Amino acid sequence: MLQEIFIALVCISVLNPICIDGTTDQSDVSSLTVLYSSLNSASQLTGWSSNGGDPCGQSWKGITCSGSSVTEIKLSGMGLTGTLSYSMSGMTSLTNLDVSNNNLGNNNQIPYNLPPNLQRLDISGNTFSGAIPYSISQMTPLQYLNLGHNQLQGNLTDLFGSLPNLASLDLSFNSFTGDLPESFSSLSRMNSMYLQNNQFTGPINVLANLPLQNLNVANNHFSGWIPDQLKRINNIQTDGNSWSSGPAPPPPPYTPPPPGRSSPGQRSGGSRSPSNSNGGGKSSGIGGGGIAGIVISILVVSAIVAFFLLKRRSKKSLDEEKLGQDRPFTHLPSNEVQELKSVQIASSVDTMTSVPAVPMTLKPPPIDRHKSFDEDDLSNKPVVKRVNNASITAMAYSVADLQMATGSFSIDNLIGEGSIGRVYRAQFDDGKVLAVKKINSSAFLNQSSEEFLEVVSIISRLHHSNITELVGYCSEYGQHLLVYEFHKNGSLHDFLHLSDEYTKPLTWNARVKIALGSARALEYLHEVCSPSVVHKNFKSANILLDMELNPHLSDSGLETFLTNAEHQASNLNMASGYSAPEVGLSGQYTLKSDVYSFGVVMLELLTGRKPFDSSRPRIEQSLVGWATPRLHDIDALDKMVDPALEGLYPVKSLSRFADVIALCVQPEPEFRPPMSEVVQALVRLVQRANMSKRTTGDRQEASRRTDDSDIQDY
Repeated sequence: MLQEIFIALVCISVLNPICIDGTTDQSDVSSLTVLYSSLNSASQLTGWSSNGGDPCGQSWKGITCSGSSVTEIKLSGMGLTGTLSYSMSGMTSLTNLDVSNNNLGNNNQIPYNLPPNLQRLDISGNTFSGAIPYSISQMTPLQYLNLGHNQLQGNLTDLFGSLPNLASLDLSFNSFTGDLPESFSSLSRMNSMYLQNNQFTGPINVLANLPLQNLNVANNHFSGWIPDQLKRINNIQTDGNSWSSGPAPPPPPYTPPPPGRSSPGQRSGGSRSPSNSNGGGKSSGIGGGGIAGIVISILVVSAIVAFFLLKRRSKKSLDEEKLGQDRPFTHLPSNEVQELKSVQIASSVDTMTSVPAVPMTLKPPPIDRHKSFDEDDLSNKPVVKRVNNASITAMAYSVADLQMATGSFSIDNLIGEGSIGRVYRAQFDDGKVLAVKKINSSAFLNQSSEEFLEVVSIISRLHHSNITELVGYCSEYGQHLLVYEFHKNGSLHDFLHLSDEYTKPLTWNARVKIALGSARALEYLHEVCSPSVVHKNFKSANILLDMELNPHLSDSGLETFLTNAEHQASNLNMASGYSAPEVGLSGQYTLKSDVYSFGVVMLELLTGRKPFDSSRPRIEQSLVGWATPRLHDIDALDKMVDPALEGLYPVKSLSRFADVIALCVQPEPEFRPPMSEVVQALVRLVQRANMSKRTTGDRQEASRRTDDSDIQDY
């Protein structure tokens, strides 16, 4: 008998080693398995697996853990090929990522969703192209950033102002252009900066007051004078630039002369005059040096005025000459794949005044007109032209038109970063404001311009009051852009998770209204469009709100672009909590996976929580996993409600809302209802409501008044 027990224990220990050592956080495991799949170097990555496992317990090469969390990934100089994964944002404990000196760029852009809490990031010595992704500006703990020896290009944007801990920056041996950004001056802990072998221009005054110990700006196109503060750095290299010779110009008129030595906190706003050669003695009157300074100032001002007059006169002919050349347009920012960021949120939230008593009649989309674009407004606009392809009902814009409307795609006009490209605010001469989405080349892989126009044709025929309307498109010089309606109120994600003290929380009526409108948008895509359209990326960040808080679903019809990275996208969405369980297994999206994602958004509306929140206790991190067992327990449900509602919701309405959620987030796709049934359920919920009545914030008072005739619960 004892022998049999011993044999059984041995079998259990052999067959289930992971049960003993499998301590790694599952979000880290998921991210690492996706990373492994995206790399083409299985032999170098000993211990790694694409089928899960235990990176911390099994000693995966290059992986360092602290407890159950992966904290470091060091894979430098291993000859790795392939691509850097787009699903690493879930690794919230990772502080060091070093994949330098490999071949992971493959002439693609740097992924946007890198781990958010990195302290050290080194992706140097690869072949990344494009610009620095804006998401790096959100890595506030970042201390060391090395992007050197790549093929990065374009102007540096002001994304460094939110990196107060950055102490070492290496951008050397790339093709960056333009002046140094003003945000460099806020890097108060910067001690080492390497900018050599780029094409930077302008002065370097923004570096004057940084606590630098090492500075290399060699082999660029810098001009002006080297600030005196920088000349005192022991390790400085400045050769290979176009520095001005002679003494630096004096300060501008009507400004007091600077002290002989700049204070440590003084910000450099221009070059400083040389120190007094007489040792700092006071002088009265205007000496020879003062007169010379005045003469030099007059000459400098005159030269500047003449320069701008000549530049203004030649600007128009120069622009026309550039636009006439058949060459790729290079002034756009790089292609980047990023999630939608927050935009300015209006503070007024009104209650819902009217909701249709019956489901909205959905008709097939018209193909001969565009309902939200005023044709008369465009009759005299030279920047817009009608496309000859009769199947496309949107307007055709040129790259130059959109560049002008977006301020050359300025970072100041960046309002969104979606899964397939950046979104910019565009204001045209007639005052119309639209949103321009620039499709990333990675999302357009192996597709031609003709295929892009086919997608545009499909999207342009999607007409529904709860779907963001496509206004126009652009397909020039290898660039592919979509022009949409612009909604000032931002996204539902912003309202729920990024509200500030000036923003009123969404009322219960507004939340029901948003849920019903979003459901109708999916019903239209699934059951009216032929063939059906699977959204694949349904989430609160893609539900835009107008000034009346009506929802408008964005990214509809763009599933073609998502297909190229469908497996990676599915793992990313799994990590963010929106994707159905079957998507994580097969990577395939269906109508029923959209229904699941809709249920997750309803849970966001009910609880005010994010679908996945690593800052919460482990049992509460997954919103669906935590909330599902509580949806049919009225006491537990009451405790789940978003505290921002302050108890102001009808009790029965809450229960019926939870019933709809429970149907949508069922793990088996065949048991989830079609969206038409979801719409019907929400309509019935609304029909029973007296939207002008509210319960009190006190739970006992709300329960006591459940049967009160003054309140008609849902």
